[in-house]
Amino acid sequence: MKPRVMSLVLFTCMVGLVIAPAEVSILNSIISLIAVAIGAGAAGTLNMWYESDLDAIMTRTCLRPIPTGRVTKTQALLFGLVLSILSVSLLFYFSNFVSAFLLFFTIFFYFFIYTVWLKRRTPQNIVIGGAAGALPPVIGWAIATGSLTIEPIILFLIIFLWTPSHFWALSLYKTQDYRKANIPMYPIIYGVKKTKINIFIYSISMAPIIASPYFFDFASLFYFIPAISLTTYYVYLCYNLLITKKSNLSNLIARKIFIYSIFYLFIVFLLILVDNFFIRFYG
Repeated sequence: MKPRVMSLVLFTCMVGLVIAPAEVSILNSIISLIAVAIGAGAAGTLNMWYESDLDAIMTRTCLRPIPTGRVTKTQALLFGLVLSILSVSLLFYFSNFVSAFLLFFTIFFYFFIYTVWLKRRTPQNIVIGGAAGALPPVIGWAIATGSLTIEPIILFLIIFLWTPSHFWALSLYKTQDYRKANIPMYPIIYGVKKTKINIFIYSISMAPIIASPYFFDFASLFYFIPAISLTTYYVYLCYNLLITKKSNLSNLIARKIFIYSIFYLFIVFLLILVDNFFIRFYG
């Protein structure tokens, strides 16, 4: 079920739920978040069922349950399907149709569009497929309101624009793994230099969308100043990667970007959450 991935999905969903301008009971909130967690786990399970042949080849994934024989492919498929149905049904019953449909679409998009269709066919797999990972805060907002406005779209765009630099940094120092599995990641198809350029471009493109919660009046300077500071450092790291020519040093910087990007996204959403708390209760 990929619990580490699920934890970030669940956190961004919770932020969307909590900052939405609507009251949701504690019980419904908890059950709805559990449903989203189950849905994220379902998507991860189906992904590992379909990609078990690739997982067995790559050093990064060879110790997953199916390649090691702890879980059979049939068990994984049935488990993933049951979790998918359960998660969407729970969310529909305890929340509303809009959030349940978004969860269904997220699972469908991640599995059929990203895993089955895009991942083995195009180096843009991460860019397009990133839409699935960007939807949890939108689902959280929909759980509370049953509708969509500009705020959840901004939260979606933050994750969507963050995703390419995050995963392309990983692909730079795991290139041999992806090449061995015949996955057309960006460095393999277009080379290291072009990948570095695109990582840098995407890091810059995050700045306006990171700033937009402040300019759309659902965040204050308490969010704006540290978020822009964190983004500036992100861009600095990506610029260092761009100008570094030695492959060993490049791999070290790429690894640093990958690790930093995880904490970066978490802190940005934490700032939005805390900022909203102070705005709501202290004006």
